[in-house]
Amino acid sequence: MLGSVLALPALAADAPEPPAPPAIVPPPPPAPIAAGTGLTEAQRAEVVEILRRALREDPTILRDAISAMQTAEEELRVGAQRAAIRAQADALFRDPADPVLGNPAGRITVVEFFDARCGFCKSFHPTMEEALRRNREIRLVMKDLPILGPPSVQAARALLSAQRQNRYAQLLGNLLRMREEVTDASLRRESDRAGLDWARLRRDMEDAAIQRRIETNLALARALDIQGTPAIIVGEQLLPGAVDLRELEAAIAGA
Repeated sequence: MLGSVLALPALAADAPEPPAPPAIVPPPPPAPIAAGTGLTEAQRAEVVEILRRALREDPTILRDAISAMQTAEEELRVGAQRAAIRAQADALFRDPADPVLGNPAGRITVVEFFDARCGFCKSFHPTMEEALRRNREIRLVMKDLPILGPPSVQAARALLSAQRQNRYAQLLGNLLRMREEVTDASLRRESDRAGLDWARLRRDMEDAAIQRRIETNLALARALDIQGTPAIIVGEQLLPGAVDLRELEAAIAGA
């Protein structure tokens, strides 16, 4: 037999048997842990009961928590919007193709995204006119943003075509004061009142370059997460909706 075998000494026949090892009692299984909390189910139940009791005794805890969450979300949204405005500054404030109202050499640039058929834009127009009257340093950049369907696109094409005849402001005022739908007939009437050459305007409205300008404005609005019209940009601040004169002038003063 190859290899070595370890020999164990034989036990004497009358040798006492070794004592049996003491019985080992297994420890109780650990209490189940609530998923993802690091707490046992009992601990979790205790915490939940403490919270429920605290909310019953002082409901403002929940209100304050919701308010803090909303504030944090709003700060994130505003921060992202300011960053987007900085990133798009050239397209917003310095596009030479954009119509400019007020003082073209003014030291304060305000940008207005609008739809000529938007009721809020129509109601806001006198507010902006008053701001321009009271502050001669405002350079107002207009961004046609037709978001309310084909008639809005038709109005935007007419306005950008009117710019080629240096009558943008006149037609803009007419359309924003108009309470009827935009049609060929109403556009022609308001164009005539604005002193435009209607035949030339109609030709220019079909120019692909006009449509490209509209698409550029739409893309810019998406980049800035603009949700509707009017939308006013002053400095790095976006004012959504038809703000009143006091809020508008406060933003301008802080720019």
